[in-house]
Amino acid sequence: MIRSIVGFALNNRFIVLGIALLLFAWGIVSFKQLPVEAYPDVANTWVQVITQWPGRAAEEVEQQVTVPIEIQMNGIPHLAHVRSASLDGLSVVNLIFDDSSDNDWDRQKVLERLTMVTLPPNLSAQIGPDFSPIGSVYWYTLKSTNPSYDVMELKSLQDWVISKYIKSVPDIVDDSSFGGITREYQIRVDPDKMVSYGLSLAQVEQQLTNSNANAGGSFIEQGAQQINVRAVGLVRDVGDIEKTVLKTQNGTALRVKDIATVTQGPKIRLGQIGKAVHREDGVVVDDNDVVEGVVFMRKGAGTAATLDGLHAMVQRLNDHILPPGVKIVPYLDRDDLVHYTTHTVEHNLTEGMVLVVIILFIFLGNVRAAIIVAITIPFALLFASICLDLRHISANLLSLGALDFGMVVDGAVVMMENIVRHLNREGDQRTPMEQIREAAHEVQRPVFYAIAIIITAYLPIFTLQQVEGKLFKPMAWTVAFALLGALIFSMLVVPALASIFFPSGVKEWKNPIMTFLTARYRKLVTWAIHRRFLTVGVGVGSFALAMYLAFGGVIGSEFLPHLDEGAIWVRGTLAPSTGPTEGARVADQARQILCSFPEVPQVVDQVGRPDDGTDTTGFFNTEYFVDLLPKEKWRPVFHQNKDELIAAMNHELEKIPGVIWNFSQPISDNLEEAVSGVKGALAVKLYGDDLKTLEAKGDEIVATMRNVKGVEDLGLFRVLGQPNLDFEVDRDQAARFGINVSDVQDAINTAVGGNALTQVLIGEQRYDLVMRYQSQYRDTKEAIQRIRLLSPTGERVSLAQLTKVRVSDGGSEIIAKRTHGTSP
Repeated sequence: MIRSIVGFALNNRFIVLGIALLLFAWGIVSFKQLPVEAYPDVANTWVQVITQWPGRAAEEVEQQVTVPIEIQMNGIPHLAHVRSASLDGLSVVNLIFDDSSDNDWDRQKVLERLTMVTLPPNLSAQIGPDFSPIGSVYWYTLKSTNPSYDVMELKSLQDWVISKYIKSVPDIVDDSSFGGITREYQIRVDPDKMVSYGLSLAQVEQQLTNSNANAGGSFIEQGAQQINVRAVGLVRDVGDIEKTVLKTQNGTALRVKDIATVTQGPKIRLGQIGKAVHREDGVVVDDNDVVEGVVFMRKGAGTAATLDGLHAMVQRLNDHILPPGVKIVPYLDRDDLVHYTTHTVEHNLTEGMVLVVIILFIFLGNVRAAIIVAITIPFALLFASICLDLRHISANLLSLGALDFGMVVDGAVVMMENIVRHLNREGDQRTPMEQIREAAHEVQRPVFYAIAIIITAYLPIFTLQQVEGKLFKPMAWTVAFALLGALIFSMLVVPALASIFFPSGVKEWKNPIMTFLTARYRKLVTWAIHRRFLTVGVGVGSFALAMYLAFGGVIGSEFLPHLDEGAIWVRGTLAPSTGPTEGARVADQARQILCSFPEVPQVVDQVGRPDDGTDTTGFFNTEYFVDLLPKEKWRPVFHQNKDELIAAMNHELEKIPGVIWNFSQPISDNLEEAVSGVKGALAVKLYGDDLKTLEAKGDEIVATMRNVKGVEDLGLFRVLGQPNLDFEVDRDQAARFGINVSDVQDAINTAVGGNALTQVLIGEQRYDLVMRYQSQYRDTKEAIQRIRLLSPTGERVSLAQLTKVRVSDGGSEIIAKRTHGTSP
């Protein structure tokens, strides 16, 4: 069969060459359309369920939110395991599915199950955006030179204008805002005045809610027209809220402004962003409060096309939509890394092709023969692009870098060298076409089986599953398709091209290099055969040495190939009880230290978490994006070595007490967290029910691992250390005064924490209307204890009389993982 195929190609060489040209053109189109990623997406299919419950402790969130969601999710087909994190005011449940599941189907099933989860009143869970861990493709901050737009105005612009336009870009699933001050309308109640007028919190809440609504009265007819009847009662500004009537006393209306101050103010912040820019003149421009946006791409979408649309939208926003003086300034753009990666691959491929042509010319001794063999490389690469495009497999640095030109041209070299050898025979009276035919048939089977064996060697990779499968399968497909293209070219195209390029045969040329090498090879082979026991012994010893180096831990190994992203991601972990003021102070100090390095053009830090709850952390966690100049511009002291620069940064950061520092890269950090479930490259997980025992055992493990060679940036994720101020209701005392437990809870929830009663609508924008006590009545334990409630008999009772106060040590973050059996 192989002989007949090769014979057909020689008999119909122009048809074969025409098909080869069509494949070449198709390959160019496919190569331009082929999505190219910097990293392979190794994360499993996952669905994230996010529930925010402000003001609640981690143990309470775990018990009443996280566990019910996990229980309800049990039994979903293809569910492999569940990871969850519960911390102050936030529950995140990550549902990990196996490779055979469908992403859209998984999300639909999770939504169905969420409708059956029983959660506390006024609480709802939602699934997170459909993106992968490498889906954060564009990070930006807002810059304003317009005095009318401060941080609060920029945050409103980000939430209600910029995010809407960016989400309209195809394959963009979310634009998560971080930092800045979120506007809300605040009613700051004076409790003394409220109680003196005989009002309770519930009465004030009810009146405010009822006074912010519209009503419809159907319609009336006037002449030929229908006129709708409306009662417009929505509040529009601070003045409307102040005029809200709470009750009438002695014929006089008591309004909100009589017992409270109404203003626009900042919502309780969950995180903060800072940015420092190191200008070329050496001056560092620092801003400790900026607004950031992170754009997420849909899982499985093409990066290049998505970013092209995103860049066009950003330019449109900057040029035509945003107010004068307000601009979107990107500081991390995946397009830069993709272009850098693509340039690196193209540069290496070009160098390899040129080198192969030179080597082929030197050893074949014929320019035409070298050119024919060299064409194998672009043909095989373009053929692989066609197959990858048809199978919707994206290319990445690992898959393209795995292409070995030696394997690709191996069959073509054998075929071409044998054809040249036959054409060089003296006294052969046959035509060049007959000589080429004989030469092709002579090596057709060895060429076919040699390439087929190499392809077969990659078959075990296709059996890999989960993370390792997603990492190596694209590489195996790329190499297999390229070798298949090389096989087709070697068996069919090379003989056809030879018959055209060598119409009169080949003039013999004695290659001095091959003559020299052949002579030396004969001597070495003769020497090795005469000393066969020594030769075999050296071979066995070399094999043993290679096995020792591979598995003895001398060389080491990496799970993911190292890709220098041109930036550093620094994480500083503080004590679990760290508050926003201390967290921001440490972030400001570290940001200024990092940006003081001349090699760093800018630093963007984040402390806490975004408002949408997509990051499970608190003010104890500070993270820093450290941009780097090209290594050619670094100071000589670092020898263009990134590890030396990191060591110098770590030396300066260690001067900040009470912080554990860790260094990584932006994409690597996200991938490592997705694979292991924790923020670190390598983690040891300890499971149990008692948080105190877990933390004690964790300290023992850390102490042991400090003695392991090569371990750096070692730390323990603390699960305890979050102090709670507990007001435990004394039910006997509450019953004595006729006060319900819910009244006490309402006082704590609304008066201290603040409760969003309704919303103020301004065009498309929505802002919470929040009621809280004035700060002097809720900022200390003693002030909270003095909060008074109105009993049914009119008696004024303080919380100190109704509760027992104690300070307890609670959990800062409760992490759980539960494994499930996989069902089809």
